[in-house]
Amino acid sequence: MKNSILYFVFAIALSLSSCDKNFENINTNPNAPTTVQAGLLLRQVIYDFGEEMSYEGFVAGNLLGQHFTMVDFNLFDRHGLSDPQLGGNPWPVIYRNLRDNEILLNQAKRNPNQSIYEGPALILKAYMAAALTDIYGDVPYSEALQGQAGVITPSYDSQEAIYTADNGILDNLKKGIAAIDNYSGTGNLEGDILFDGNLTAWIAFAHSLQIKYLMRISEKIEVATALQEIYDTGLFIQNNRDNAVFNFTSGLPNSFRMQQLRDGDFNLFVLSATMEEILKALEDPRINVLFRQVQNSTGGITYKGLLNGPDASQTSISVADFSLPGTIFREGTEALDANFMTAAETHFLLAEAAEKGLINADALMHYEQGITSAFAYWQTAFPTAYLNGSAAYGANGADKIEQIITQKWIANSINGYEGWIEYRRTGFPKLKPIAASLNNDLIPVRMPYPTDEAALNPEHYKAATSANGNSLDAKVWWDVD
Repeated sequence: MKNSILYFVFAIALSLSSCDKNFENINTNPNAPTTVQAGLLLRQVIYDFGEEMSYEGFVAGNLLGQHFTMVDFNLFDRHGLSDPQLGGNPWPVIYRNLRDNEILLNQAKRNPNQSIYEGPALILKAYMAAALTDIYGDVPYSEALQGQAGVITPSYDSQEAIYTADNGILDNLKKGIAAIDNYSGTGNLEGDILFDGNLTAWIAFAHSLQIKYLMRISEKIEVATALQEIYDTGLFIQNNRDNAVFNFTSGLPNSFRMQQLRDGDFNLFVLSATMEEILKALEDPRINVLFRQVQNSTGGITYKGLLNGPDASQTSISVADFSLPGTIFREGTEALDANFMTAAETHFLLAEAAEKGLINADALMHYEQGITSAFAYWQTAFPTAYLNGSAAYGANGADKIEQIITQKWIANSINGYEGWIEYRRTGFPKLKPIAASLNNDLIPVRMPYPTDEAALNPEHYKAATSANGNSLDAKVWWDVD
């Protein structure tokens, strides 16, 4: 009996030892893929980021930028940014897609058969990293996305380093362009819903992004030489047919998410008083596309906006008295794009650079091309007199930089947080003090870190917030007076 028990124990030990040695082989399905196809990853990153940030742009970014006003359940519109409701938490969206894009980038670097994906992955990494740091400031970057290497509490990088250091935004755009230029294979860029595999279009996209990010940090470092070099190539997004966008559809599964929300949630958003004032002063017909006429029209008023940040508990508001968002955001989303970068935005950036003397170019020409491109983008007939009226460049002594940025602000409706970011950089357009501020009547200049950062990454969170207290009013590196 004793020998039988010893034999049994020995047999179990031997069995466990054998299982341990061959565990991975035994429990791996030889017929199942262990990596995701590069084309599927590329499509997933482009679509998920574009769809999520278009939604974020509608329900949160456009409140900060004062395109829309939210009439109720609106702590975010009142600048209680630590209390996201329908939206206002882009942190996990951006990091999730940075993670998936990093998988794609690593696969492209390891596997020669997938090297065609390296350039686009580097460009997308730069694009998403810029969105992250421009919204939050200093963020985990160089040590982020290394969970498999055991780094689960990454340190925060300064915004300056994220923009200018090796493997930062500007460096990755250069490397992305070089990777495409140096690609000599014959493979196809599968899953490319931005440019259908056109690598030259990816380079033009990268050049437009270089222009954008150089202008963003132009008050901190010298950028004129780099801008002129890019401009002289002529290879940037110049026409709407070259835009970095993908189309939403008229129904599930790829319609704009606001189409899928219940009526009560969609009807929380109305035209802002800021947007109303600007569009009406310009006699801008894009108001007919971006917004609807009021239901309770009185005294000949067809479009009416509401001051941002009302306290619904103290004010009775009927949405029938204000202009709801246009049908392009609800019933007709097949006409709407997820917008990464457009010809209009590029021309406005070049107009600003020319007006400031950073490039040798015709500021008026780029300003007017930006406007005509933006009208076409929003499928609005261009009035022949528009550029001879209030929108005329420098009309009646108008501040030309303010005109450029204001037109860019209109054109970039729902494009993430761009309107708010550019307001922080330039002070234009002149946003209004909101009705019932939860931030001491100050317009926020950054988003606060998510509350779970303090619990999940306490040491580095504490270091990152030691100087600014995670304040909404602490300016990021490129934001100067």
